[in-house]
Amino acid sequence: MRQLPFSLRRRQRGVSMIFALLTVVVLGLATLALMRSVDTGALLLGNVSFKQDATVSADQGVRAAFVWLKEQTAAKLGAHDANNGYYATTMDSDPTKPVDPTGGQQPTVKTRQLIDWDSDGCKYAPTTGDCSLKSEDGGETPNGNSQMRYAIFRLCAKTDADALASGISNNCATPAGATGGGHEAGVSYPKLATSGAYYRVVVRVRGSRNSVSYIETIVQL
Repeated sequence: MRQLPFSLRRRQRGVSMIFALLTVVVLGLATLALMRSVDTGALLLGNVSFKQDATVSADQGVRAAFVWLKEQTAAKLGAHDANNGYYATTMDSDPTKPVDPTGGQQPTVKTRQLIDWDSDGCKYAPTTGDCSLKSEDGGETPNGNSQMRYAIFRLCAKTDADALASGISNNCATPAGATGGGHEAGVSYPKLATSGAYYRVVVRVRGSRNSVSYIETIVQL
């Protein structure tokens, strides 16, 4: 059998080494990409979990706002109390100055009204606006992971004093009619109140990793 010259066999072994090194590099890059993909997926799942936890916690902020409402007299609820995050109107009577509670609903409207959630001049909002609405501390969740704040708006066009001065009845959201309790398909439902004002409660929750959730609830008193 004829043998290849020594110099040729040496060159072939060198080429094999190059291919082996290229294979190692490719496998290393593939492993790195897989690790980064797994890390990114775990981070996204964690963020979603924190977001859901903040949203669930917001219910306690609504309860704190409802307790505050129950403790006030009708006369007190007829006027603004900004220091407690309460407004006796919807604050939306001027369509050119809408209330933007999240700072992202109407970012192109420069005259919008923002809620100062962090007492920092509404730095959370991406663009400018009137940062004049205040919020109230709703406390922390039992595990201490989430901080809640709320703002309350009575669904009326005017405060009681402004309505009296104008001589026109205040335009407030009220129940459409009396409804009674009963049963349907084996399920009972409560009797709804036939009178009483409606209140819009906006709650913002800041949870772990600075996750933020907003919820809105309508309550009746």
